Amino acid sequence: MTLLSTRIRSKVSAASCNVVFVLAASLLSSVPEMNAQPQPHTDPLNLTPPVRDGYEHFYNLDYDGSIARFDEVLKANPKDPMAYNYLLMVTIFRELYHQDLLDTTYYAHDSFLSNKRNVQIPAATRQRIEYLSDTAQSLCDERIKANPQDADAWFERGYARGMHAAYITLADHSFAAAARQGYAARNDSEQALKIDPTYADADMAVGIQQFAVASLPRIVRMVVGIVGVGGNKEKGLNMLKEAAAHGVVTRVESRTALSLFLRHDARYGEAFDVQHGLATEYPHDYLFRLEEANLKKDAGKGSEAIALYKVVLADAHKPGYFIDPRLQMAYFGLADTERGQNMVAEAARHYLEAADQPNSSDWLRRRAQLNAGEMLDLENKREDAIKQYQAASAPGGDQSQADAAHKYLKTPYTGR
Repeated sequence: MTLLSTRIRSKVSAASCNVVFVLAASLLSSVPEMNAQPQPHTDPLNLTPPVRDGYEHFYNLDYDGSIARFDEVLKANPKDPMAYNYLLMVTIFRELYHQDLLDTTYYAHDSFLSNKRNVQIPAATRQRIEYLSDTAQSLCDERIKANPQDADAWFERGYARGMHAAYITLADHSFAAAARQGYAARNDSEQALKIDPTYADADMAVGIQQFAVASLPRIVRMVVGIVGVGGNKEKGLNMLKEAAAHGVVTRVESRTALSLFLRHDARYGEAFDVQHGLATEYPHDYLFRLEEANLKKDAGKGSEAIALYKVVLADAHKPGYFIDPRLQMAYFGLADTERGQNMVAEAARHYLEAADQPNSSDWLRRRAQLNAGEMLDLENKREDAIKQYQAASAPGGDQSQADAAHKYLKTPYTGR
């Protein structure tokens, strides 16, 4: 029984990362393209100037400005579930961004699944997210009951479910519950497509699930309770392309998901092309720009990645270029890349830069301190390394790095 349990946990740990990628796909940008031509297969509210203005602020990661505008939209449209979805989206992303959880590098390794991080979401924020999610779904339930052929209501309920699934995955590590919510989002979107096969926005949730399920071993499907669900990676990617090309509110989100999935399957060139298009279109979106560098790093193109990280950091130091850039993400990615290039001194310096950022989460700061200590040990700067290990394992706050830090306090780090 112990051996079987170990094997199951191993497979779940390896494969659940795919679920994380699926749900994280909606984290970087779930926004309608500003220049999209009006299309009939959408809630008319999505095409109004106040909504587009709210999204414009969201593009620039001006979360507070976006929320202020969407609050006004909600006041004017209290019975439209999409009005709640706008606020749900921005509220979730703002909190995850402040928690340093929107850097996709965090999800590129299985360590995400086993780390000991406890994400502290303020109670008021949790309550707000649950209220917005529940209300959007309840309003959709009413509309579907009154008119089962309401494609907008089916899509919008699936949208709320998918957004909430992403939230509980990243904030709470609730993989099984999130997978089931993601499957429910897929079912809703499939229903919208049955009613209207040209409802391109609905292709996104189905495409995400198609790719995700195809990436999961059967044992994991059993564990998360989605046995019997079909999946096909290429079909999923094609559906994302369809949503990206013809959707109204999922055009950018679908491109983001497409880039993430291509990256997951080590199709780095294709992923970079998609991401470069997003970064070119929205040069003031800090996360899009950062993801370009991340992709070059993952592709093993260290010198190109380093150059891109430095350009992002240079732009971040221009007054007003980015809104609230989380520089620790760029410094950490740069340091990781330099570490891979055996640039030990540079990596140590930039890990320390990441740790020193005033808006860094305690979790990312301690990761940076641990890694800085390792690099300092390799430079034979033992006293400096010990200080970083002590900081990474200090009582209180995040303890996810404590075990490794205690180990290297006893014995200097000698690896790479």
